[in-house]
Amino acid sequence: MRRMSPRTAAEALPENLDGLPVKPGEFLALVSVDFTGTYQVYLAAKDERIKMTRLSMSLLAAPFAAAVALASAKVVSPQMLTTWHSVPWHLFAMVAAFGLLSVLPFLRLIEAVNAHMRTARALNNFRLLYAVHLKDQFAALGWTPNLPVDPRYPETYAPMAWPGINVMMLALVNSSYIAVGVLGMIGAAPAVALLLVVIGLLALVHYFVYYVRANVSRQRRLPHNPFHFPNVET
Repeated sequence: MRRMSPRTAAEALPENLDGLPVKPGEFLALVSVDFTGTYQVYLAAKDERIKMTRLSMSLLAAPFAAAVALASAKVVSPQMLTTWHSVPWHLFAMVAAFGLLSVLPFLRLIEAVNAHMRTARALNNFRLLYAVHLKDQFAALGWTPNLPVDPRYPETYAPMAWPGINVMMLALVNSSYIAVGVLGMIGAAPAVALLLVVIGLLALVHYFVYYVRANVSRQRRLPHNPFHFPNVET
């Protein structure tokens, strides 16, 4: 079945819909649907971000808990944990393993927010459908819809918004765990310059995944407004 654009679908509706008056109850129902849908989308996105951040923090805290447990059980001497070369290799392996495991909630965080943004764009499709036929009635009521009608808006991530900062910080911490764990397992000297280079390269890999999946290169400051409604956002 051929897919129709929102504008084509709106034009395909019966012409006599244009003459139907908008009653106050119907007008309020449209606004209520928009508000409820938008609220649920952003609430779900916030809940998902919190869950994935907690999961990441739990995974990243596991090596410290394991080191304390081993020291308490006298499997590892506490003095061995004070210098780089005396730390057992299996503790470095644990740090690297949990750093890799933390990549999973990192990816899930990106994909979950992508899904929620696609839902928000679907709401914009709905808005476009009724905005086409009710724009004259809106003008008669002295009200202009302060809502985006571009199906491509909003973008999934803005780099300096809270989701973007959350992703970038997780990428930096994951990279640090992986770099420290791998360098410790192979017995490399803990040179600061080497650590920074490896962490930077791994963080760039994380950022590349974030950049591609979030499509931040296509971010726009304002949504496309085919009906030229004035922007009255505060």
